[in-house]
Amino acid sequence: MKLLIVIVNYKVTDLTLDCMRSLAPEIEHLPDARVGLCENGTGPDDVKRLADAIKANGWDRWTDFVSVTPNRGFTGGNNVVLKPAMESGNPPEYVILLNADTVVLPGAMQSLVKFMDANPKIGIAGSRLEQRDGTPFVSAFRYHTIANEFDRGLRLGFVSKLLRPWSLTPPPPNEPCEAQWVAGASIIIRREVFQAIGLLDEGYYTYFDDIDFCMQARKAGWPTWYLPESRVIHLVGATTQISDPKKGAGKRRPRYWYQARTRFFVKNYGVIYSALADLAFLSGYALWRLRRLVQRRPDTDPKNMLLDTWLNSVFVSGPRLKDVENPAIPKQAA
Repeated sequence: MKLLIVIVNYKVTDLTLDCMRSLAPEIEHLPDARVGLCENGTGPDDVKRLADAIKANGWDRWTDFVSVTPNRGFTGGNNVVLKPAMESGNPPEYVILLNADTVVLPGAMQSLVKFMDANPKIGIAGSRLEQRDGTPFVSAFRYHTIANEFDRGLRLGFVSKLLRPWSLTPPPPNEPCEAQWVAGASIIIRREVFQAIGLLDEGYYTYFDDIDFCMQARKAGWPTWYLPESRVIHLVGATTQISDPKKGAGKRRPRYWYQARTRFFVKNYGVIYSALADLAFLSGYALWRLRRLVQRRPDTDPKNMLLDTWLNSVFVSGPRLKDVENPAIPKQAA
């Protein structure tokens, strides 16, 4: 198989159908390509809706549909499709992980495949993610570090300028370029990367998994690039609403977001560095909260962010590398 495009649906069935409609013309121009669609624990009604739509639209010619329950998060849901594909007698040369809350613009998937064909030493490439009006999101990033964790909390202009070389979110590039990591909403991965580092780390559940995957690939000798020619509309945060600027403002972030952040730091940097990163954000954010009160600025941050960061830091949760709790699975009684 040349290409496998993996889509995971959870509570965004209408958006998943829109994504499939936008993808259909691309598939016609991608020989030997298939779509693996996983319904990830939304419920039987959504399983039926998706199955019926696949048959009614003729998408069953190039779509393999599977449903699982309970919800396994972004990593587990993708691995439901990836694992049998990679273990088959005809594993895909490339895999594209495509969020259900995306709309594929013409040529976006073809551009990714052509870019990888022309650059055999590149392991991962990410699309330019846009709003509906074409405004780009930042989708090519630098790794999380102590410096940009402090900056993320403090939000003070002259400090941000001083720390600009380490900024987590540099301006979106206009030309193809190497990136430390790219957003996992539309990302192509070479088969050899999976062979070198394995599938997605299900210990993350959701969030920080794309950062970790790109970092592990780089360690194995497979760099990540950003390809602005591949344009994809991303309805940010439609599933979790964490990143949605309207629905997410002031809303408390779920515990799994903080747990995923801690897992990323402990796994990739060790306990001491993780503790320093926690201190950097906590001190910077505490200063920002004080300055916000003095300057009477509106409070648009997630509720209890300072407390939740502390409660899920290595100082409270401990130094051991832990899996993120799956909120769809009730905690077992002690």
